[in-house]
Formats: sequence, structure tokens, C-alpha cells
Amino acid sequence: MVLPHRVVVLAIPPVIGYDLTIPPQVLGEARDDDGRPLYDVQVVSVDDRPVATSKGYAIAPSAGIGALATAQTVVVPGTMIHGPRHDGTLPDELRAALATVPADARWVSICTGAFVLAAAGILDGHRATTHWKYADDFRRLHPTVAVDEDVLFTDDGRVLTSAGLSAGIDLCLHLVRTDHGASVANAVARHMVVPPWRDGGQAQFIERHVPRRTDETTSDVRAWAQANLHRPLDVTTLAKRSSMSVRTFTRRFREETGQSPGAWVTQQRIRHAQHLLEATDLPVDQVAARAGMGTAASLRQHLRTSVGVSPSAYRRTFRGAPSSA
Repeated sequence: MVLPHRVVVLAIPPVIGYDLTIPPQVLGEARDDDGRPLYDVQVVSVDDRPVATSKGYAIAPSAGIGALATAQTVVVPGTMIHGPRHDGTLPDELRAALATVPADARWVSICTGAFVLAAAGILDGHRATTHWKYADDFRRLHPTVAVDEDVLFTDDGRVLTSAGLSAGIDLCLHLVRTDHGASVANAVARHMVVPPWRDGGQAQFIERHVPRRTDETTSDVRAWAQANLHRPLDVTTLAKRSSMSVRTFTRRFREETGQSPGAWVTQQRIRHAQHLLEATDLPVDQVAARAGMGTAASLRQHLRTSVGVSPSAYRRTFRGAPSSA
């Protein structure tokens, strides 16, 4: 019997209560085929006392701070703590607590929790994100971190960060998918009545001085493209379907998704290929064709670039050996 993955959520006052509830809810819902929990999620505070939230109520920890010493994944939710948020420093007590985390543990932040990881040096040299409203502050305090405020989350291997608030759900679903495959993540998403994956990034939520025109949206063509990934989907084709010039379409597309049309199409094709590898016994060349990758060689190249493994290795990891059906 495989023991549940040990997750410790470190609540740092004043904690963002919404952020704090996401990991126990999402990860705690993940189950294996026999209904056994796949994650053991504990909430801790540095002093083992209830943690004040930014909205005036407190949350009691479910375990002592010693749980950090055996954590396999540590999650730091958003916080308004002064030092990390304003001058990039850590209180001694918090630094000492973080130092007890095992060297091979996975680090995850939600929203402004990234300020804590950065102040501890954990994000140095990594790509990271945080709430778009605080990205400039983050960049000023931590110039060695590659900040990308246009995405919903980043995955840099052992270090993962999410944008503000609800993006924490996206990241936790990504953790479930990475650890246990799409079917488990989709089951969690269905229970929570949320999409298993959201398109685009924070760019679609960032306040802009120029009003967005409702008559030039790219959402319809994105939906059409997702249903027709096997077809040629160059920017000229997409722009024509949207009744825009290529230049206008490309600009609007980037504003609404945070990506270029070409990068977005490639991302959708990779995701569809991953789904087919997990959910079907189709040969790799047919997966490539249905996902619009053209050839098995092209799929192998894209999958290695995206997740670092071959299609067959990906299928073995997330689905097991193909059936004889």
C-alpha cells in the first residue's frame, strides 16, 4: 500500500484565507481507484497558534510546526506579512521553520506566498509568478527571479508558483495531474465544479487603461481551434475566421490569452496529445495526427520539450502499459 503524499500548508499571518483553503480542498479530494486519499494535507503555523487572516477571522492549524520536517510538498499561501512583502526579508522564526524542510521537498506558493519563497532564496534562478498587481514589487525586490505575471502558474520542477487567488486551484489541479494523471485531476475538478484547465493567463484579468472592444474577441475562434486541432491552424487561418487582420488578431489574441496564437495552438495540441495518451490505446502516430502534430517524430519532440519524456514514457507514467484491447 502506497502512503499518501505528505503536504504541509504553512499559514503565515495575515494569511489570505481563500488561498489557505485551496490545497486541503483540492488535494484532499484526490483519491485512488479504491477511494483512498492520495495526499495527507496538514495546515501548520510557525507558533502552532491559530493564524489571523487578512479578513478578520482566524484559522486553527491541524498539526504542529514539526510537520515541516517530514513534508514532501510545502505550500505557502498568500500572505500580507510585512518583511517578505515590503523589503524582502524573513523573520528569524520563519526562516528557522523553513530550514527544517527536507532538501528534496517540492515548494509551492499561491499568490503572494511567492514573496516568502523568494525571500528565503528558494526562487533564485527560477521562473515564477504572483498576483499581477504585485508583480512590479516582486521584480524590484527579487531581480534574480524571472517573473512572469501573464501566466496562471509556473512549474519549474521542484518549485511551482501560482498567480492570485483562484489560480491556486489551477496549480493544485496541475499538481494532481502531474502526480496521478488527468483522470484523477478531472474527477477532482468535477467535484469542485471547476474546469480542469483554464486557457490563457493573468493577462486577461489585468486592468487596462484602454477599454476592451467586445466586437473583437478571440474566444470563439479559440473554441473552434480546440475542436479542430487536427487541421492547419496558422495565424492567417485563425485571423480570417475572426474577420480581423493578422496584425489586429495577433494583438487581441495576446491581450486575451497572454500568448501568441502559435504558442497557444502548440500548447493545446500538446495537452490534447497528453489526454489521448492517457485515455486511449491509440498508436503514437495516430495520437500525433489527431492532435495536429503531423508525425510521431514531431509529437516526440514537442512532448520532450514540454514535459521531458517520450510519448511512450508519458503513457507508462500516467496510464500504465497499454491494454491488449
